[in-house]
Amino acid sequence: MLKEETYEVSVKTAISGKIADYVAFTKFRLASLVVFSSGIGFLIASASPIDWYKFWWLILGGFLVTASSDGFNQIIERDLDKLMSRTANRPLPQSRMSLTEAYIVASLMGVIGVSLLWIKMNPLTGMLSGISLLLYALAYTPLKQKTSWAVFVGAIPGAMPPMLGYIAAGTGDKIEFYAWLLFAVQFIWQFPHFWAIAWVVDDDYKKAGFHLLPSAAGRDKTTAFVILVFTFFLVPFGMLTSFFGMNGTISGMVIITCGMAFAYQAFKLYRDCTVKAAKRLMFGSFIYLPIVQLAILFGKN
Repeated sequence: MLKEETYEVSVKTAISGKIADYVAFTKFRLASLVVFSSGIGFLIASASPIDWYKFWWLILGGFLVTASSDGFNQIIERDLDKLMSRTANRPLPQSRMSLTEAYIVASLMGVIGVSLLWIKMNPLTGMLSGISLLLYALAYTPLKQKTSWAVFVGAIPGAMPPMLGYIAAGTGDKIEFYAWLLFAVQFIWQFPHFWAIAWVVDDDYKKAGFHLLPSAAGRDKTTAFVILVFTFFLVPFGMLTSFFGMNGTISGMVIITCGMAFAYQAFKLYRDCTVKAAKRLMFGSFIYLPIVQLAILFGKN
């Protein structure tokens, strides 16, 4: 009896451990945030009544494509992840997942995700999601060790989710202007968001040879100034959605207020040049984007 109980405990532990490894391999929380943006883009583009059946296929397909991108990122960087404290416990560096398993899982998620978006949404959504996956895995990931321009390359697939959601709600015969507006806001947001994170973990990044801050000196006034400039640009870019009639005046005021508050956090980083200020900017970036996107959704004309 005791042996059976011990066996059951061992099986449950193994299963929970495997689930935890897949959560880490797919970067579940990050993938969920990305899918949130695509879902908002879909709802912004949708007329009443909303096609919820199509919406949930978008969420599933988008999650699989994003998880696949994150999986291939970890496959390519598996040896580098061993060097950094924040990534050393991932399943590949710790050999809790074989390389073969990782390739199979990432490939299946990518193929199924792109196929779902192609078939259940439209071919344009599927094609752009596939391009996004390839850019992230084959361009952004290898460039991280070579140039800080990797951030610019990574910002392209990083800004695609709301655009893809918007396209998915339609026929997919073209990329509409409003889809480009959603892309533009998230594209500019990528820079202060990522650089705030890079400032916080710069010491860890250097262990793997990543130099992703805009200044060669790293955490200095030049880097802080560039972050401030990009954050400041979010204010007029956010205003464009109201200017072109995407949303109303009240939601426009919410977007401007969020932009100014975010820019103030960037100014404090420029003034202080501290990790503490960068952390505040980082958390501010997590708050800024969903509030702005929800403001556009609930204030849409």
